[in-house]
Amino acid sequence: MRIVGTVAGQWRYPVKSMMAEALTQAFVGFAGVYGDRIYAFQRATGPKGFPFLTARQYPEMLRYGAGFLHRDPMALPPNLSEAEALPPGATPLYADPSATDVNVHAPAGHVWRVDDPALATHLADASGDGEVTLLRSDRAFTDCRPLSLISAQTVQQLGREVAADLDARRFRPNVYVDLAEGQGYDEDQWVGRRLRLGATAEVIVLARDPRCKMITLDPDTASAMPDLMRCVSENHAGSAGVYAAVITEGTIRNGDPVAYLD
Repeated sequence: MRIVGTVAGQWRYPVKSMMAEALTQAFVGFAGVYGDRIYAFQRATGPKGFPFLTARQYPEMLRYGAGFLHRDPMALPPNLSEAEALPPGATPLYADPSATDVNVHAPAGHVWRVDDPALATHLADASGDGEVTLLRSDRAFTDCRPLSLISAQTVQQLGREVAADLDARRFRPNVYVDLAEGQGYDEDQWVGRRLRLGATAEVIVLARDPRCKMITLDPDTASAMPDLMRCVSENHAGSAGVYAAVITEGTIRNGDPVAYLD
């Protein structure tokens, strides 16, 4: 086992395409990070394969804060010891449904519960997208794969290429890795390999992460930087970071080692 970096940060997104929630520890299961993207809004006019309302259609959506009302029960599964038992652990359970309530804070200051019909109406009106409805699932509403990772070195390299100080949250990763050595885009070498994150969590890296308009949007202001997407497309085949699937569940903490298993 060879250490290739450390966990420098973690994020989850209680509501798809809304503001990130920074974590110091996270349980990663087969469905992804516990509590990640368990809510999403569906567009009546959205394509069948991807019906979600996101910042692609409504950039201001990035500025809506979304946080669990009950942070303690939504920090880790209630059956954590059983879920982390080897081999293999029990399926992680979600807390009581009442513990998954989320408050959504609009940029203008209004606060709704995520399941308040008035929020769906507001998003429909603000986005000009007609009818919008709330979806809820214990399996994350991710775009492609359960877990996304990117290195600090890749974010820094792209910053140099576009002459800007880039916030890692633009890339909406779950796990932010500081490489032990090497340079930007070195995580591409992880594709097809198994990694251990922390003491027990193991993942297999499946593919490079193809990027879209989302990375051009500032996570705090939603202002656009088209040059970033142009740079990623022209210099890096449209990708930044990697996608992974979890093969052994476990808890990851900031500062934990990231290591090759093969």
